[in-house]
Amino acid sequence: MADVIDAAQERADLILTSQIQAARASVAGVSAMFCIECDRPIPEERRATLPGVELCVYCKEIAEMTAKHYRGDK
Repeated sequence: MADVIDAAQERADLILTSQIQAARASVAGVSAMFCIECDRPIPEERRATLPGVELCVYCKEIAEMTAKHYRGDK
């Protein structure tokens, strides 16, 4: 019985790993130097950490709160 559970866990780990790699590959864009909403400069640390970032922290927070509001999340 343990062999079946081990095999299932290994399969789940492989699937998760491949999904993470696919997500990372799809985000590998060039980060914007300035926010596309407010034109404030985006700090180098943020651009290095999040490849393809287009919003400053403040505009991203507003976008997330707006999306959360429309989804009805609490």
